[in-house]
Amino acid sequence: MMKKDAKIYVAGHRGMVGSAIVRELNRQGYHNIVTRAHKELDLTRQNAVEAFFAEEKPEYVFLAAAKVGGIAANESALADFMYDNMMLEMNVVHAAWRNGCKKLEFLGSSCIYPRMAPQPMPESCLLTGELEKTNEAYALSKISGLKYCEFLNRQYGTDYISVMPTNLYGPNDNYHPTHSHVLPALIRRFHEAKVEGKASVTCWGDGSPLREFLYVDDLADLCVFLMNNYSGNETVNAGTGKELSIRELTELVAGIIGYEGEIRWDPSKPNGTPRKLLNVSKASALGWTYRTELADGIRLAYEDFLHNPMRAER
Repeated sequence: MMKKDAKIYVAGHRGMVGSAIVRELNRQGYHNIVTRAHKELDLTRQNAVEAFFAEEKPEYVFLAAAKVGGIAANESALADFMYDNMMLEMNVVHAAWRNGCKKLEFLGSSCIYPRMAPQPMPESCLLTGELEKTNEAYALSKISGLKYCEFLNRQYGTDYISVMPTNLYGPNDNYHPTHSHVLPALIRRFHEAKVEGKASVTCWGDGSPLREFLYVDDLADLCVFLMNNYSGNETVNAGTGKELSIRELTELVAGIIGYEGEIRWDPSKPNGTPRKLLNVSKASALGWTYRTELADGIRLAYEDFLHNPMRAER
């Protein structure tokens, strides 16, 4: 168990996941949280990361920093996604080990699992099949990060764990028109269509892929829970165990925002992985379950979008 005054470093504290972890740590009474903005510490620079860890000596690390984006962003910057994520992961994990970090938690993504994995996807299906091509670079970097944590545990006896979240959404999300994930992209698209009075909105693909969504504050709750209650080489899936089609999601978002126009589909655009549902029995057996239902979470996310003055630039 982490003591309330333990020095805790949250990497990526300005992102959606990192900021949620900071909120949860504060809520639970942890008060010695260390953060650095990108302009203060570029995690892809090994010397800078090593100097930071040598000076601060954090006891616990939540590695939530990452270069992220949706299908369009991943397909257009394959090399960037792989390089940036590989570099920052290896630098942080290695420096944590070199400086005696008691425990580190690595945040991955459910895209690490094979494109045609058994559904719902158990943690054991990792590396048993081909990855989805549209996010292969990102997935490979995340697999490398979690495997490096596992190998440090096996070789040096560290206590480094990995968490694999499903699709996330919530406060501080990225609403960029081309670089965001599906749910925040839909929120922005339908909000702007409503404001501009557009008669129709066109969405990518045919709406058939099935997806699972987890509210980011629920993930943060699990992250702190696991840091205090779990050790092991195998990753832990983070999700709700529930899924819906992209078409159903689109209609749900449009309804919550109040857009009443026509929804069209462009099948020339990629669908991505056909189905992506996590098996969350491991987290459930440890004593954790999600709290926020999807419709409630979308309403909270939309409220955040409306009060985020930088939404148009992100």
